[in-house]
Amino acid sequence: MRDCPRLFIPPANIDPMGADGLLDLAPGQAHYLGTVMRQQAGAEVEVFNARDGAWRGVIAHLRRDHCRIRLVERNRAPAATAGLCLLFAPLKRDATETVIRMGTELGVTRFRPVVTERTNTHRLNAARLESIACEAAEQCERLDVPGIDPLVPLPTLLSQWPEGTTLFAALERSARHASPPAPRVGDSVLIGPEGGFSPREHDMLRTRAFVRPLSLGPLVLRADTAAAAALALVGAGLDTVCGTGL
Repeated sequence: MRDCPRLFIPPANIDPMGADGLLDLAPGQAHYLGTVMRQQAGAEVEVFNARDGAWRGVIAHLRRDHCRIRLVERNRAPAATAGLCLLFAPLKRDATETVIRMGTELGVTRFRPVVTERTNTHRLNAARLESIACEAAEQCERLDVPGIDPLVPLPTLLSQWPEGTTLFAALERSARHASPPAPRVGDSVLIGPEGGFSPREHDMLRTRAFVRPLSLGPLVLRADTAAAAALALVGAGLDTVCGTGL
């Protein structure tokens, strides 16, 4: 199944998957299989989501924007990614898309874009970013697709912070911790904008009890590089997948 196309199927759009069930794909997915991947009836595909797991299927019918899949058997049990949330200031278009792609591959469960004093863009193409997250999930073989929240000011988000969770904030030239971070599922990582956090934001973050400053080393990293480095560092203490109990 590794060489066949993988397609994420939102569970809200379908009944629970089962052997010998029939699944009609969205027109865009049908176009992808027929025109981009040049698949034909009889070819195998894998369809998946965190509720149903991953299923091997066979194309029963494919024409233009209509494709019907016959489900054969389940290859992977339902599971949800046990990762971190990522708070980040939107970057230039390509860099923001890189953050979404790499974050999805590194197990981010939810992206929470924030406005900081030095944020240089206040517009996000939500549909485009959701598509990138979906494609990344299909390619990296996770079973779920991370959500992407609307853009909110950083102070607003901090004022509503849930109890019992930690925010690991990548602050430039923070003191290096003697021991690696000990994250829990539900914790978050914060990455600043391309110009870094302002002095006022530094002070605001350091005075919050739930914020743990995080050092990424002596060099100043690009914001998209910092996101990948912080997620790899903090996320190393987490299991990447947990069962849903379904």
